[in-house]
Amino acid sequence: MGLGWLAFSALAARSGRANESVSSGLVPKSTHFPARAKHVIMLTMRGGPSHVDLLDYKPELEKNSGKTASVGRDSFGAKLLGPAHPFARYGKSGLRLSSLLPHIGEHADDLCVINSMHTDVPNHSPAFVQMHTGSFQFVRPSMGAWSVYGLGSENENLPGFVTLNPPAGDGGARNYGSAFLPSICQGTRLGGSQLPALYAALLKQQEAPGPPMKNIANAHLSAAEQRRQLDLIRGLNQARLRRDPHQPEVEGMIESFELAFRMQSEVPGVLDLGTESPETLALYGIGGGNDIFARQCLLSRRLVEEGVRFVEIASPEGWDHHALLTANLKKSCESVDRAVGALLADLKRRGLLKDTLVIWGGEFGRTPYAPGIDGRDHNHKGFSLWMAGGGVKGGINYGATDEIGYEAMENPMHIHDWHATVMHLLGLDHKRLTYQYGGRNFRLTETSGEVATAILA
Repeated sequence: MGLGWLAFSALAARSGRANESVSSGLVPKSTHFPARAKHVIMLTMRGGPSHVDLLDYKPELEKNSGKTASVGRDSFGAKLLGPAHPFARYGKSGLRLSSLLPHIGEHADDLCVINSMHTDVPNHSPAFVQMHTGSFQFVRPSMGAWSVYGLGSENENLPGFVTLNPPAGDGGARNYGSAFLPSICQGTRLGGSQLPALYAALLKQQEAPGPPMKNIANAHLSAAEQRRQLDLIRGLNQARLRRDPHQPEVEGMIESFELAFRMQSEVPGVLDLGTESPETLALYGIGGGNDIFARQCLLSRRLVEEGVRFVEIASPEGWDHHALLTANLKKSCESVDRAVGALLADLKRRGLLKDTLVIWGGEFGRTPYAPGIDGRDHNHKGFSLWMAGGGVKGGINYGATDEIGYEAMENPMHIHDWHATVMHLLGLDHKRLTYQYGGRNFRLTETSGEVATAILA
């Protein structure tokens, strides 16, 4: 990704208010009440990780594996399938997690595992979009964009919201877009569907551990010449705004040009993982088989350390295990476990975990029954994710599904409830964090959502 893309990416969002000052979205803002978290790192396991195999231990499901049972209205007497791999107890809390997650399990006493998640649709793209924006039907601002809108950023030379290697499908840019919010709130994309190929090409040419980023420097103009050029363009754009104040695209152009210019001095240093110690690189597993994801996890720590408000990373492996569950679930876990465990350890030893909310999960879970011999269907009625740091209680399970893990029963947490809780941890009242558009006030949580106060530390 280069600066040319950065300069025009904000135009994807048709948003903004003409009376807002340029770049006001990156100025730190006051919270509604004292914040428990200042930053978010969201680790998105796209495809629907199986909660009953990873985070939601169900002895009855294990006991009755292979038996035919009628579960809900859509199972038609399918055969129950116990966990593909054994669970183990971790930490002083004795939290039960899959034995496939030993590195994450080392931090069990920091994990708040929510076992009562539920969402509205069982299809990947709409559920993925709802996970990010609160709505699967309409174009709405993403959670990252709302965070920047409500809080601003701590570093005006970097975007407030960065998304690393986002999937091209499952809603694409909607998952990190700003919709009708000011365009400066939109996520800046680093990498994408071609990132593995770019890494492969890079690693053949050099050993430097930083990720690829093209055209970060201007080979034709000095910084002073670029500044004069931008001042001219800015003046022309501002004259256009004075003639026609309601021009969010023009405002977005001014903001994105200015941010891209400032990023030239800051980004190379942030992306240069070569400044990390050999011990840190080894901790994340950089240089091993899951090098790309490991680099992204380390980069996410560097980004929040430099003041980026919201960072999202997409998993390298899919989690849509309709078949070959036993083998493929192991592969998916191995692709993320070490790096995620390293990220938690690194944040903690640097004193960052207390101010950084780390989220791990997917758009929905899987059924406790098998459509075939070794696989699971989609399940939006009950699933799990975990959060750590940022003011949540550690070493606990919150909520519960029924005895076989099919449907959220105890303290059910809808996507709107989860969004409300994340905003609360950031010091934002989701009912007061609104934006007037099209004649009414919009918010991330639509017209519902309750904060899960029981998980607050």
